[in-house]
Amino acid sequence: MKVDVITLDNKVQGQIELSNDIFGVAPRKDILFRVVNWQLAKRRAGTHSTKVISEVSGTTKKPFAQKGTGRARQGSLRSPQMRGGATIFGPVVREHGFSLLKKVRALGLKMALSSKLEEKKLVVIDTEKCSTPKTKELSSKLEALKFVKPLFIGGETLDNNFVLALKNIINSDALPSQGANVYDILKHNTLVLTKDAVENLTKRLSK
Repeated sequence: MKVDVITLDNKVQGQIELSNDIFGVAPRKDILFRVVNWQLAKRRAGTHSTKVISEVSGTTKKPFAQKGTGRARQGSLRSPQMRGGATIFGPVVREHGFSLLKKVRALGLKMALSSKLEEKKLVVIDTEKCSTPKTKELSSKLEALKFVKPLFIGGETLDNNFVLALKNIINSDALPSQGANVYDILKHNTLVLTKDAVENLTKRLSK
């Protein structure tokens, strides 16, 4: 399928062919959910931790006599029922990530791209390069283009002026083509691809 290629000044610069095998895949919520869940689980630090009884500092002496005090028997001041004691079945440092087949991850990315095209929220621009790193100039261009919460995906590297200008625009982000992922694509409203991004993504997902 063919779509128009525009500039940041909102001028048509021709057309580009989008592969049906990548941008024409019927989206499935279960696949998208699995890939997003995999991404979010993988980026969790997993550093939450509580102390078990062997890690709590304190005496090992029995608090008081077993019998004759009229109180419940106690064996340690470090027990979980005591103030400052251990935590039972608390969280420990662990890795939250899990494996997901490469084919499923690639399919999820294809579906995310296809869903944006189906919703008419995918735009192709010729390049993301800016002459100056001024947020005001870029912001006015994006307003004229009516981009809502845009995610820009460029080629192998991004133009430094563009990245600096985009930093201060709320709910906007930019990624190189190798950083394209399902979560960020679905999180943003408008997906903006450069011609280099289309070429790189097509090459990456055609393997």
